[in-house]
Amino acid sequence: MKIALAQQNYHIGNFESNTAKIIDGIKKAKSEGADLVVFSELSICGYPPRDFLEFDDFINKCYAAVDEIKVHTDTIGVIVGGPQRNKTPEGKDLFNAAWFLYEREIKQVVHKTLLPTYDVFDEYRYFEPAYDWHVVPFKGKKIALTICEDIWNLTDAPLYRVSPLDKLILQQPDLMINISASPFDYNQEVSRKNIVRENVLKYNLPMLYCNCVGSQTEIVFDGGSVVYDAKGNLVQELKYFEEDFTVVEINENFGKSSTGPAIDPSVKIEDAAATIDHLIDTKAINKIHDALILGIRDYFSKMGFKKAILGSSGGIDSAVVLALACEALGAENVRAILMPSQYSSDHSVSDAEQLSKNLGNPYDIVPIKNIYDAFLTELKPIFKDLPFSVAEENTQSRTRGNLLMSISNKFGYILLNTSNKSELSTGYGTLYGDMAGGLSVLGDTYKVQVYALAKYINREKEIIPDNIITKAPSAELRPGQKDTDSLPEYDVLDKVLYQYIERRQGPKEIIAMGVDEALVKRILKLVNTNEYKRNQFCPIIRVSSKAFGVGRRMPIVGKYLS
Repeated sequence: MKIALAQQNYHIGNFESNTAKIIDGIKKAKSEGADLVVFSELSICGYPPRDFLEFDDFINKCYAAVDEIKVHTDTIGVIVGGPQRNKTPEGKDLFNAAWFLYEREIKQVVHKTLLPTYDVFDEYRYFEPAYDWHVVPFKGKKIALTICEDIWNLTDAPLYRVSPLDKLILQQPDLMINISASPFDYNQEVSRKNIVRENVLKYNLPMLYCNCVGSQTEIVFDGGSVVYDAKGNLVQELKYFEEDFTVVEINENFGKSSTGPAIDPSVKIEDAAATIDHLIDTKAINKIHDALILGIRDYFSKMGFKKAILGSSGGIDSAVVLALACEALGAENVRAILMPSQYSSDHSVSDAEQLSKNLGNPYDIVPIKNIYDAFLTELKPIFKDLPFSVAEENTQSRTRGNLLMSISNKFGYILLNTSNKSELSTGYGTLYGDMAGGLSVLGDTYKVQVYALAKYINREKEIIPDNIITKAPSAELRPGQKDTDSLPEYDVLDKVLYQYIERRQGPKEIIAMGVDEALVKRILKLVNTNEYKRNQFCPIIRVSSKAFGVGRRMPIVGKYLS
């Protein structure tokens, strides 16, 4: 039996585009002689559809798409993902389903059993878990068909009480197929291969795993669909961060030409994740770079936006965002605005200019001194003779934010935010100033990762001027200001933040790692007392296992560690 995997990039709610893409995949599979073609989880409507699922019209369009796709299944089996209505009065109104289509009919519909409700997932908000489990018979083979999370229950402390494959294996299937929408983070590729291989070895069956690719606002799906033989050998691996297609023949020789084990089963993800060092190694940075490019590109293309704007300060964060945006959108579509004040150093302007010359993007220089002075003049009757403080610093930042948004409104640009995760964690940013933007590019990358990204961007030639990378970071809102005036050194700060945010370690555990107790308490307090700022922030491209935004839900008025 020849089985095709179609790894595609869908657009949530764009039924015309998604359906056309699926039909094209069916035609390609037919042309290559496939008996069956597999698409990813909720491929018909795109993942995650969230509250769109509460609209009958949305579900009706999903059903209409199934009917349209069904016409093309005359000689080929097709597995697509989409919601199905629950006819039982009890429970949720929908199932997350895999539709098996063949001979222009709906032959069988399989329901997802394990519905994740953690981090970015909220499936139990919408879907009812499966009531029963049946293999899918097709051309003399029995397929154990599951959906994404259904294969992720093989841990020492399972999150769920039932594993669908434990039920399906009793029916003696010949192979396993999993359709998935598994988001990217810099550990996910290894953990995903681990879990697929563990299922293969447990059930002694080959598995074909089809993941989607593409970015949906803040969530990036990296593809990387895989095929394993029953011995745990990697037979096929599709591309990462782009669409791909393959056909695999399942026969008595299946797996004999495999590449060997994809991973060392003795390696535990938790061991590598215990320190921050793995976040800045070349492989991780390469993947983060590609994820951010895809995140920017898909956000703009799916929203119908053409051009971006950002404030270019001559600092490392704006430099990296500018370089990434130029690569994602084309340099001609990214406009940099340099907004020096009386506190800006000469090299900040020259560094920012050189960066734009290296990239070839348009830029403008708009000094803010006159506007800033006008603000202070009007505020003097209220500020009186109070000493210079953070209020005057933030007025500069908000002046810049106002200018950027004015240009954005005038010409239809989308403002890219340049704040990094270290700053967002600690509240080192100005609401309605440098925290303004339509999309945050670096909001899930720590400062140490931003530096690593800059070096990666410069891996073949100097794009980001070396002075931007080597100079001490500064907001330049007062004479001689450095980030370290307000924050610890970033290598120490990021270590603490990573342990607290990604690994959910408490103060005692972090102090036990050798970090000063007072410093730990100070950093954690900064994180928790600045939740109100992050709650007003724009969407952040997610590249870690715990990003700010929909995947991290903290009370604003909480007292814990504050």
